[in-house]
Amino acid sequence: MSDTGRAFPIAAEMGRYNLYVLWIIETPWTKVGQQQLASGEFLLYSGHEEVNATHTQEVALMMSKQTQNALIGWESHGPRIIKASLKTKEEGISMNIIQCYVSTNEYNEDAKDQFYNRLQPIIEKCPTKDLTILTRDYNAKVETDNTGY
Repeated sequence: MSDTGRAFPIAAEMGRYNLYVLWIIETPWTKVGQQQLASGEFLLYSGHEEVNATHTQEVALMMSKQTQNALIGWESHGPRIIKASLKTKEEGISMNIIQCYVSTNEYNEDAKDQFYNRLQPIIEKCPTKDLTILTRDYNAKVETDNTGY
């Protein structure tokens, strides 16, 4: 993992706001991996497998010390999608967090279809009794003329 130093200011802000899970997009971390930070937070990341890939589609989840104790497991689904499953206080019910980095509306229609075709089975695999949270970067443009934004 490159640029581990970049995680420390993020972890500090996470602690400052008492956040348990933080969703991060366009991260400096390529490939797929996990790392325990010296400050105690746990980082899961999913990106491109190519060494020289641009840092445009990587996603990561940073977890507090408390949250990582509830981590059951996690899955990388390539660039743009990562899933983590957490224990809840309710016996037999898990919380699934699926984080997505979605392309803008201007992106190629075939690529958008491929993304949603990858996402759908991930969602369907989550048991219906579980709590499933789907997060995403709302990168879509609503207006065709966004002058001044």
